[in-house]
Amino acid sequence: MPILHWLTRDEDIGAAARVPYRLLDEVPDLSAGDLESGNILMQGDNLEALKALLPFYAGRMKCIYIDPPYNTRSAFEHYDDNLEHTKWLAMMWPRLELLRELLAEDGSIWVSIDDNEAHYLKVIMDEVFGRANFLTSFIWKKSYGGGAKAKWFVGLHEEILCYTKDINTFPDMFLPPDPDIVKKYYKYRDDKFSERGPYRLQPLATTSMDDRPNLRYPIILDNGEEIWPEKQWQWSKERSYKALADGELVISRRKGNKTVSYKQYLKDEKGQERKRKPQTIIEGHYTQHGTYQSMDMFGLQDKFAFPKPEGLIEYIFEAATNSGDLVLDSFLGSGTTAAVAHKMERRYIGIEMGEHAVTHCVPRLRKVIEGEQGGISKNVGWQGGGGFRFYRLGPPVFDEDGQIRRDVRFPVLAAHVWFSETDRPWNGNGTSPLLGLHDGRAYALLYNGILGDKRPGGGNVLTRATLDEVRREIANEQPDFDGPLTVYGEQSRLTQPTLDRERTVFKQTPYDVKARK
Repeated sequence: MPILHWLTRDEDIGAAARVPYRLLDEVPDLSAGDLESGNILMQGDNLEALKALLPFYAGRMKCIYIDPPYNTRSAFEHYDDNLEHTKWLAMMWPRLELLRELLAEDGSIWVSIDDNEAHYLKVIMDEVFGRANFLTSFIWKKSYGGGAKAKWFVGLHEEILCYTKDINTFPDMFLPPDPDIVKKYYKYRDDKFSERGPYRLQPLATTSMDDRPNLRYPIILDNGEEIWPEKQWQWSKERSYKALADGELVISRRKGNKTVSYKQYLKDEKGQERKRKPQTIIEGHYTQHGTYQSMDMFGLQDKFAFPKPEGLIEYIFEAATNSGDLVLDSFLGSGTTAAVAHKMERRYIGIEMGEHAVTHCVPRLRKVIEGEQGGISKNVGWQGGGGFRFYRLGPPVFDEDGQIRRDVRFPVLAAHVWFSETDRPWNGNGTSPLLGLHDGRAYALLYNGILGDKRPGGGNVLTRATLDEVRREIANEQPDFDGPLTVYGEQSRLTQPTLDRERTVFKQTPYDVKARK
């Protein structure tokens, strides 16, 4: 597979591994609403923020949308968008690597870009995500006018590159019915099948399908009259006659000949709305809409420059996610992705390094919680509610030697231990020394008095008693477990022969706890 070379490529490929794991410090004054909703706003460098999320969220993001700087030399108010190609690629590569680690196996990533870097981005995303996992390049028609000052052409579109984590596990994508199509074409109602909603008439005959003799037969009416298709019908004879008996076929006369139409209901037999496939050209959601939304919220002076419209993000989330799924935007800007996710009942993490994380994102999300009616609110029936926690990046979890800081709390260290051993995010709650079972091995952490002894070093030492307690926790979770055990603790008072006999590996904190590269 072709790869892209740039001046600092070798250094940039290892950049993500050199980024420190940082603690996350909550800022209660900037958090709002229901703090248990699972939504997070983060302020800080997004490369360090993504690394900080790994032990807790690796492999969990169902959908990632990012709108990185385009390297256009435009005078953006809130971004330094004047990067040379090498600097731009150096910025993107490690972030894409970490985003891939955060993406779920059945998830997708969508990246907005324009022609300045789109082709370079495609090549490095082929390398990071795998060329086979490239889904498509969506064309977003971003504007409905303008161009009076254009020299050669009027630029009306941008691209959104879409990749999956694993094309073999990625599910089909669907959108709900187009409301304009429903209003225009689904004009009729049927009392017999009222639960299936309105319907439209569609011709039963077709000339576009391959010739299939079994689809050429007469439909015989009650008076004995036969109606033949010009070429053939779309349905089998059995299906057509059942529909005729159920009143789902409509006979009409056109140009002296009788034709047969079927009732295409808005909902199927199970009551599910008829869905449509996303199209690679996205229209109807324009930059102007995003600008107007920003002006409504922040006024003319404080509006955000060139924000994406909420309708565009809604389109993506409708296609790629379901209610309750976790989504991520690490270039959050004015908070559009978080606002849309909130209104659509998706859980979200939004990362923004600039001060507008406070001046724009927080007040915008607070207005969403209060039930603001801009953007997609009316379309999705948004009435308010929910909440989010606000975090800033704290100090590194590990010192310069890669060893754990002694003041780190149990859940944080537990997440890092589990992630370094399993490459999986930790699901525990910090109430037990047992971190969990993975691939036939158990992992435990004795730290910060997790067993209830708050004396210095108390409960952090592996003894026969603490080992028995860990074994009881394992039995509670999986009674027939018979695999090896790894225990992290301050020290061990068990001899090596005893550890060998107990199939237990002891690792000392903080010295044996390493940051996963």
